[in-house]
Amino acid sequence: MFPDGPIPQQLLALAAAATVFTVMFEIGLGVVLGQFHWIPGYPGALARAMFAVLIATPTLSLLVTELFDLPRAAQIGIVLMAISPGAPIALRRSLGAGGDRSFVPALQILIALVAVVSMPLSISALDVYFAGHASIGVADVARQVFVAQLLPLGLGLATRNLLPRPGEWLQRKLAPLSTAMLILLVVLLLADVWHVVVGSGLRVAAAIIVVTLLALAAGHAMGGAEPGTRTAVAICSAARNPGLALLVATFNDAPPAVVATVLTYLIVSALTAIAYVAWRRRASRHAVASGV
Repeated sequence: MFPDGPIPQQLLALAAAATVFTVMFEIGLGVVLGQFHWIPGYPGALARAMFAVLIATPTLSLLVTELFDLPRAAQIGIVLMAISPGAPIALRRSLGAGGDRSFVPALQILIALVAVVSMPLSISALDVYFAGHASIGVADVARQVFVAQLLPLGLGLATRNLLPRPGEWLQRKLAPLSTAMLILLVVLLLADVWHVVVGSGLRVAAAIIVVTLLALAAGHAMGGAEPGTRTAVAICSAARNPGLALLVATFNDAPPAVVATVLTYLIVSALTAIAYVAWRRRASRHAVASGV
């Protein structure tokens, strides 16, 4: 099922699970419930964000894959990633790029919850589009979302708000560790799948780059006037959840070419978004220095 690489799959799976859990727990430790007080008063910001993440990005991916006239397996892999919202790392990336510290966690939690319903519905729609026989159960998606995102984030949030001082101390200690684990995971992943990315070809990589840039642009445009919400929506629109995509692929015995495209999307899209993240980080720092 998975393309062979130099890193044992069990080691990669363990490293990914440990890293995601640590990152989400550490972010939860930095969330104070009082920060969410303004969210109910601005439903428009969340509605636009959900449209960008759940509607705009998948639609753009379909258009781009048709435009590039990709092989069916590559097309399915790209669209499969596009309909898989709520990448756990998007939360960390958004906060690091200057995303609003109250809006970003709320958006991530909402996306994760909605994904439990949106994924099965999207798979059903694409099954008709591709004339296939794919499916995924709500319980399977819910389990993946809960274990990978909601559980560690909730534990961190509960720790910080029930035990403020210990939680704040723990967050400071875990921050450099989670960063180091994330860097190590990226290195391991690159070492394991670089041959898959190269083997996918320039046309597939170009299509992924275009989809990512369009998703960033759509999210940025729909993120509202506030720079912090605009950054968050753009990054959440572009960053897709490989865990959900691979869950669907595994559940439906997808051919290796589909899995290879999913892994290629993960790497190429992350590299494509680096420039946007750096731009938003610089803009955020400039705004802070200027007192804006």
